[in-house]
Amino acid sequence: MDPILAAVLFALVKIAVIVLGYVMLFATVLTWVERKYSALIQDRLGPNRAEIGGLRLGGLFHMIADPIKVLFKEDFMPRTENPIMYKMAPWLSVVPPMAIFAVIPFGPGDTFVISNAPLGMLFIFAVAGLGVYGSVFGAWASNSKFSLLGGLRATAQMISYEVAMGLNLVGVFMIYESMSLQGIIVEQGDTLWGFLPAWGAFLQPVSFILFMASAIAENKRAPFDLTEAESELVAGYFTEYSSMKFALFSLGEFIEIIAIGCIASCMFLGGWQIPFVDATGGIVLTALQVLAFLFKVFVLVWLQMTIRWTLPRFRYDQLMKLGWLYILPLSLANILATGVWLYFAA
Repeated sequence: MDPILAAVLFALVKIAVIVLGYVMLFATVLTWVERKYSALIQDRLGPNRAEIGGLRLGGLFHMIADPIKVLFKEDFMPRTENPIMYKMAPWLSVVPPMAIFAVIPFGPGDTFVISNAPLGMLFIFAVAGLGVYGSVFGAWASNSKFSLLGGLRATAQMISYEVAMGLNLVGVFMIYESMSLQGIIVEQGDTLWGFLPAWGAFLQPVSFILFMASAIAENKRAPFDLTEAESELVAGYFTEYSSMKFALFSLGEFIEIIAIGCIASCMFLGGWQIPFVDATGGIVLTALQVLAFLFKVFVLVWLQMTIRWTLPRFRYDQLMKLGWLYILPLSLANILATGVWLYFAA
């Protein structure tokens, strides 16, 4: 077989396995997990009615029932001068977060990453910033004041937290001297003082906390969900959407949850590295490393969901104040402190 054709086919297989076999499946499961987890926190049952052959399995079949329901719901469209923009918006909310996984290494080497780009984090920043267009296009084309207000909030929120999110990774770049996710993960295989993994979370604890806060706000999840704020804006920028278009907006949010977990795992938790274990080994070790990465992502997803169902929603002025008066100055101060520390440690 031609080497180029073989490389293309192998890349297509990796895309199918990572994007369809992992991301889409995980995002679908999260739609059920979030409702069951919120029910557990609020001391109620959650989804438990869907059944097949008398089996309910704790409401697990709701993952099948929900897509069928939205497929057969009426798909109405408001009177708008921008029908193409209206139809594009849901896809613009789903495609950018899915593209992020092109540079996420799920394991060692080039086998478990679609594209081992040397500037992978720059690609992520470029693609992640496109997600806001889905909110803005949908808000503008919906011809609704509630949608428009939600879109304006989404734009302001993205500007406020996208900058801080990037700044909180600068310290990691300075320490590991790389912008390649695979390179950063490899550097985290060392130890500190012989007993502590050289993870970004230990070397940059402030950055880790501020990055997670900024990323959750970037994803517009509670307590930062001011873009939809049901008590104020009905459903915000996707108020006028129904059927599968509405489902795509929701799916995009869950895909971003997974993306945040993957990025944070690579940058701060050693990615696929297993502490105190040599990174080189056979098939068994490689499989364990992939499982270690998936476990870290699961923990970070659980953390995001716990925050989602624990903290109350901020007021809009509080949201802006947190980003500009606290997170941004702390991010800059952390970069300065990291530079001073590296200068004297050299």
